[in-house]
Amino acid sequence: MPTFSNKSRARLSQCHPDLIRLFTTVVEQFDCTVLCGHRSEYEQQEAYHSHMSQLQWPNSKHNKYPSLAADVIAYPVQWGNYRLHYYFGGYVLGIARGLDIPIRWGGDWDGDMDINDQNFNDLVHFELLLQSPQDTPHT
Repeated sequence: MPTFSNKSRARLSQCHPDLIRLFTTVVEQFDCTVLCGHRSEYEQQEAYHSHMSQLQWPNSKHNKYPSLAADVIAYPVQWGNYRLHYYFGGYVLGIARGLDIPIRWGGDWDGDMDINDQNFNDLVHFELLLQSPQDTPHT
Protein backbone atom coordinates (compact mmCIF):
# COMPACT_ATOMS: atom_id res chain seq x y z
CA MET A 1 0.00 0.00 0.00
CA PRO A 2 1.42 3.43 -0.95
CA THR A 3 2.07 6.02 1.76
CA PHE A 4 3.12 9.64 1.81
CA SER A 5 6.73 10.67 2.29
CA ASN A 6 7.59 12.86 5.25
CA LYS A 7 7.73 15.88 2.92
CA SER A 8 4.25 15.17 1.51
CA ARG A 9 2.84 14.63 5.03
CA ALA A 10 4.32 17.97 6.14
CA ARG A 11 2.81 19.79 3.15
CA LEU A 12 -0.56 18.11 3.62
CA SER A 13 -0.57 18.97 7.33
CA GLN A 14 -0.86 22.65 6.30
CA CYS A 15 -4.22 21.91 4.64
CA HIS A 16 -7.84 21.92 5.76
CA PRO A 17 -8.86 18.70 7.57
CA ASP A 18 -11.13 17.72 4.65
CA LEU A 19 -8.18 17.82 2.24
CA ILE A 20 -6.11 15.79 4.68
CA ARG A 21 -8.91 13.21 4.92
CA LEU A 22 -9.34 13.15 1.13
CA PHE A 23 -5.70 12.64 0.20
CA THR A 24 -5.03 10.26 3.08
CA THR A 25 -7.76 8.10 1.54
CA VAL A 26 -6.50 8.61 -2.03
CA VAL A 27 -2.93 7.53 -1.21
CA GLU A 28 -4.17 4.24 0.25
CA GLN A 29 -4.78 3.01 -3.32
CA PHE A 30 -3.13 5.52 -5.67
CA ASP A 31 0.47 6.54 -5.03
CA CYS A 32 0.83 10.31 -5.13
CA THR A 33 2.90 13.14 -3.77
CA VAL A 34 1.84 16.49 -2.31
CA LEU A 35 3.62 19.31 -4.13
CA CYS A 36 2.08 22.20 -2.24
CA GLY A 37 -0.36 23.00 0.53
CA HIS A 38 -0.15 26.47 2.05
CA ARG A 39 1.73 29.16 0.11
CA SER A 40 3.39 32.11 1.76
CA GLU A 41 3.15 35.56 0.18
CA TYR A 42 6.56 35.06 -1.45
CA GLU A 43 5.63 31.61 -2.79
CA GLN A 44 2.31 32.86 -4.17
CA GLN A 45 3.90 35.82 -5.91
CA GLU A 46 6.55 33.51 -7.34
CA ALA A 47 3.80 31.16 -8.64
CA TYR A 48 1.98 34.14 -10.14
CA HIS A 49 5.03 35.60 -11.87
CA SER A 50 6.03 32.20 -13.27
CA HIS A 51 2.48 31.76 -14.67
CA MET A 52 1.79 28.75 -12.44
CA SER A 53 -1.07 30.71 -10.87
CA GLN A 54 -3.36 33.43 -12.11
CA LEU A 55 -3.89 34.89 -8.67
CA GLN A 56 -1.70 37.15 -6.57
CA TRP A 57 -1.37 37.03 -2.79
CA PRO A 58 -3.70 36.74 -0.82
CA ASN A 59 -6.38 35.67 -3.30
CA SER A 60 -5.48 32.00 -3.76
CA LYS A 61 -7.03 29.26 -1.67
CA HIS A 62 -3.42 28.18 -1.07
CA ASN A 63 -2.97 31.43 0.91
CA LYS A 64 -5.46 30.58 3.64
CA TYR A 65 -4.34 28.75 6.74
CA PRO A 66 -5.11 26.00 6.88
CA SER A 67 -4.86 25.86 3.10
CA LEU A 68 -8.09 25.31 1.20
CA ALA A 69 -6.12 23.93 -1.77
CA ALA A 70 -3.48 21.29 -2.40
CA ASP A 71 -1.38 20.51 -5.44
CA VAL A 72 -1.05 16.74 -5.66
CA ILE A 73 0.33 14.58 -8.48
CA ALA A 74 0.47 10.85 -9.17
CA TYR A 75 3.77 9.27 -8.20
CA PRO A 76 6.24 8.71 -9.74
CA VAL A 77 5.92 12.19 -11.18
CA GLN A 78 5.40 12.28 -14.95
CA TRP A 79 4.71 15.92 -15.84
CA GLY A 80 4.11 15.25 -19.54
CA ASN A 81 1.77 12.28 -19.05
CA TYR A 82 -1.52 14.13 -19.45
CA ARG A 83 -3.57 10.93 -19.57
CA LEU A 84 -2.27 10.07 -16.12
CA HIS A 85 -3.10 13.58 -14.85
CA TYR A 86 -6.69 13.25 -16.07
CA TYR A 87 -7.00 9.71 -14.74
CA PHE A 88 -5.69 10.81 -11.34
CA GLY A 89 -7.94 13.89 -11.32
CA GLY A 90 -10.99 11.71 -11.99
CA TYR A 91 -9.91 9.28 -9.29
CA VAL A 92 -9.58 12.07 -6.73
CA LEU A 93 -12.96 13.53 -7.73
CA GLY A 94 -14.58 10.11 -7.27
CA ILE A 95 -13.04 9.60 -3.83
CA ALA A 96 -14.06 13.13 -2.81
CA ARG A 97 -17.64 12.47 -3.88
CA GLY A 98 -17.67 9.22 -1.89
CA LEU A 99 -16.42 11.08 1.19
CA ASP A 100 -18.91 13.92 0.61
CA ILE A 101 -16.07 16.46 0.27
CA PRO A 102 -16.93 19.13 -2.32
CA ILE A 103 -13.85 19.94 -4.38
CA ARG A 104 -12.94 21.64 -7.61
CA TRP A 105 -10.14 20.36 -9.84
CA GLY A 106 -7.88 22.50 -12.01
CA GLY A 107 -8.60 20.36 -15.07
CA ASP A 108 -12.34 21.15 -15.01
CA TRP A 109 -12.78 24.42 -13.12
CA ASP A 110 -16.51 24.73 -13.77
CA GLY A 111 -17.22 21.08 -12.99
CA ASP A 112 -19.21 20.52 -16.19
CA MET A 113 -17.26 17.35 -17.16
CA ASP A 114 -16.02 19.12 -20.32
CA ILE A 115 -12.25 19.37 -20.15
CA ASN A 116 -12.05 21.24 -23.46
CA ASP A 117 -13.57 24.49 -22.20
CA GLN A 118 -10.73 25.45 -19.85
CA ASN A 119 -8.63 28.54 -20.41
CA PHE A 120 -6.13 27.66 -17.67
CA ASN A 121 -5.26 24.06 -16.84
CA ASP A 122 -3.74 23.26 -13.48
CA LEU A 123 -3.99 19.49 -13.49
CA VAL A 124 -2.39 19.02 -10.07
CA HIS A 125 -4.64 21.53 -8.27
CA PHE A 126 -7.52 20.48 -6.00
CA GLU A 127 -9.42 22.96 -3.86
CA LEU A 128 -12.32 22.83 -1.46
CA LEU A 129 -15.47 24.12 -3.05
CA LEU A 130 -16.75 26.32 -0.26
CA GLN A 131 -18.18 28.99 -2.55
CA SER A 132 -20.35 28.89 -5.65
CA PRO A 133 -18.83 27.21 -8.77
CA GLN A 134 -19.07 30.52 -10.63
CA ASP A 135 -16.37 32.07 -8.45
CA THR A 136 -13.12 32.75 -10.22
CA PRO A 137 -10.91 29.68 -9.78
CA HIS A 138 -7.25 29.64 -10.77
CA THR A 139 -4.95 28.45 -7.99
